[in-house]
This record gives sequence, structure tokens and C-alpha cells, in this order.
Amino acid sequence: MLVVGLTGGIATGKSTVSNSFKSRNIPVIDADTLAREVVQPGTRGLSQIVAYFGPSVLFPDGTLNRKQLGSIIFNDETKRKKLNSIIHPAVTRAILWSVVKYWIRGNRLVIVDVPLLIEGGLWKWMGKVVVVHCPAEVQLQRLMNRDESSREDASARLNSQLPISQKIQYADVIIENSGSMEELEEQVRICVSKLERAAGWSWRLSWLPPVGVLSALWVLGRRALKRRGNHTPDRKQS
Repeated sequence: MLVVGLTGGIATGKSTVSNSFKSRNIPVIDADTLAREVVQPGTRGLSQIVAYFGPSVLFPDGTLNRKQLGSIIFNDETKRKKLNSIIHPAVTRAILWSVVKYWIRGNRLVIVDVPLLIEGGLWKWMGKVVVVHCPAEVQLQRLMNRDESSREDASARLNSQLPISQKIQYADVIIENSGSMEELEEQVRICVSKLERAAGWSWRLSWLPPVGVLSALWVLGRRALKRRGNHTPDRKQS
């Protein structure tokens, strides 16, 4: 099974591309959804958050008050790092278990949709990385229109993130989203074709545990060599 990391920048159209994969019956693991699930009442993640931040971060019904938690960590880097140290490992474990489930079912491809795929280092564990891209000015205009924000506010929000121009350096496939919806769908079609060819016929062999493990080690070893040799991964245009 080929595990594909999907990422992009805010207002580049990653969610639209993710939905397009789903419409083609390709399973998508959504990291944002998992991030909400790992802090549901009764989970280890929520217990750890309450133990560190106190019960004030809970609503009366026991669910997490994200707004209150956000106000606590907003200007406190130490507390923000502590929260990340709780959430990120839990989400990573949830992603892993989801991948295993799709592997057991015999899926040929699975998409892992992670906004911070590059920043969090999860790209290293992916067989392929797909980045949704659009020019910076297009991205800015879309964000302003979507949030009805000023150019200054939208620029500040974009500047707080890793620039999309840097993210595409990690891409095996780039989906360009600066045109119409029809053009985007064609980009996705081409991307799926490339990923299916990359998966090849040997994906069936990955059902055999020794083959699956060796395949995973091969991918990780190849990416490690690329990082050592270039300091930046290969960049390939779709």
C-alpha cells in the first residue's frame, strides 16, 4: 500500500483536493479530525491536558473548551509546546492505526491529510508527498475574500506559516490550484494516475508482513539518504 502525505498552505485548496480524492473512493485520513477525536472525554489526551492546564479548560459537560485553551497558550510558548507534546504524539498514533486498518483491508492507496505535514516532520514517513500550491498573491487574495479580512491581517496570518514556496521543495507531486475547478480536477486526475503507477502491481505483496516491513524500511532509508545528500528533498513538478 502506498501511503501519501497531502498538505498545502492556508487558502491553497487542500481541503478541496482532499474531497476530490474521497470522491474517487480513495481513503483519506484527516489529521484535523483525529486531533479532535484524541481529546474527547475519556481519552488519555484530554486527561493529560486537564492535569497540566487545570479544569478551567473544560466545558461543564466535560468536553474541551478550545477557545479557553487557546487563550492560555496564545502568548506562552512553554505552554504551547506542552500542548503540542500531548496532541502530536496522540494524533501520530491515531494516523498509524488508521493506516494499518486500511492496509489490512487491502487498499492500494491511502491519503494522509496533514496541514503541518512538513513542519511536524511526518513527511519523512510518507511514501509520496503531494503539495497543493498556488502563487502567493492568489493565496493572499483567496484568504482575504474567504475571511473578509484586510490585506495586512491576511498577510500576517500567511507570514506565521511556512511559506508554500518552501513546502513544494518536499513534494513528489505538486497540484497547481491557480485556475478553475475543472483545471483542478484535471490536476487531481493526473496526480491519482501518477500515484497508482507508483503503487504498481506489487502493492498486493505488501499484505505479506515481511514485504510490508521491508517496503517501509526502504522508503524511510531512501528519504534519509536524500536528506543527507541534499538537505532538501527532491522537487518534482506534476
